[in-house]
Amino acid sequence: MSDTDTNTGTVTRTKTKRPRMYKVMLENDDFTPREFVIKVLKAVFRMTDEEASHKMMTAHQQGSCVISIYTRDVAESKAREATDMGKEAGHPLMFTIEPER
Repeated sequence: MSDTDTNTGTVTRTKTKRPRMYKVMLENDDFTPREFVIKVLKAVFRMTDEEASHKMMTAHQQGSCVISIYTRDVAESKAREATDMGKEAGHPLMFTIEPER
């Protein structure tokens, strides 16, 4: 190989694709006490009293509310944990997930 030879090899770089994100939704029901919903939002989603109260009222008035956005695994886990807290207390509290657009 001489000093005038050039390396013309190509380098292929792969770009990591961001994972799809999912919204955790609070579904309104007319039976779960407001105070309990706020307690769940604070415990599972680490919200302040004010944030939890605002989200709870939005779901109450509009039928549902986006609580937070996570990767699918985390969204499923959080929704299940929050829904299970309601079931354990005898309430029909329901959290669902849906893909973010």
